[in-house]
Amino acid sequence: MSPLLPALASLAFTSCALMMAAPVLAQAPGPNPVDTKTTGGKPRSAPAVATTPLTPGMPARAPYLSDATAPDAVAILPPPPRGQSAAETADKTTFAATRALKGSARWELATADVADGPSAILDDFACVLGRKIDQARSPALMTLLERTRLDISRATRSLKEHYRRLRPFVGNEAEICVARTRELGDAFSFPSSHATQGWAYAAILAALVPEKATQFFVRGKAYGENRIVCGVHWASDVEAGRTTASVVVSSLQGDSGFRTDLERARVEIAKNLSQEGSPPDAAICARETSALREPIL
Repeated sequence: MSPLLPALASLAFTSCALMMAAPVLAQAPGPNPVDTKTTGGKPRSAPAVATTPLTPGMPARAPYLSDATAPDAVAILPPPPRGQSAAETADKTTFAATRALKGSARWELATADVADGPSAILDDFACVLGRKIDQARSPALMTLLERTRLDISRATRSLKEHYRRLRPFVGNEAEICVARTRELGDAFSFPSSHATQGWAYAAILAALVPEKATQFFVRGKAYGENRIVCGVHWASDVEAGRTTASVVVSSLQGDSGFRTDLERARVEIAKNLSQEGSPPDAAICARETSALREPIL
């Protein structure tokens, strides 16, 4: 049995409950762990994969899946809520209600989670791992995550461009936790690429370190939900992101290159975790644990 099947079972279970939702999206953000530029004291969104190599100074890697083997996400996922449907009303109610989270521990965690991509998300999982992964000494793991991200980008981009759903803050002055840039406002919302990455990486890490599978999925789920907290995605965008992640990771299981890199990363991360390393900041982990206890609604 493939070591990733248990994680995929969890993904499939979640997907069944989530297949009722879907929004619009922009291309998955770029490679840097964090875009340190700010506007009005708020973080900016990362640049798009299409214009920025995943690892600065290094050539962009190729995705695992070809045009022939990549799943057709548009054919698989239902459209996002529209019109005066109950689902769209629920999305709007959730957006309005979560604006009250500004200043809370969960808002702070959501702001910290603005950065995306392999490097940033690995750091976000450091408290689960109990160790900060030395990414410079983890070429197999970084290759696995960076190439997977390109497959994620293909799937989310096709949905965003097809449905062209506007983000929840467009057309109003509601508080959001990132800068209101034109680039972000023009980027479509369905599905959330952040949520897709967080859930897909949780599945991969759960396969690599199965004894921590539950914790990976809890953190990956929160990473996606933090886009709702930030006010940059509808709740159904995030649900659709988890469904998209399950579709992509399931498809990757059929690719021999992915399976080879998964095994290389398994050996590498086991070695990493067995050696002395830098523990995550205890204060950060305590704040993260506290924030995750706060429901977003």
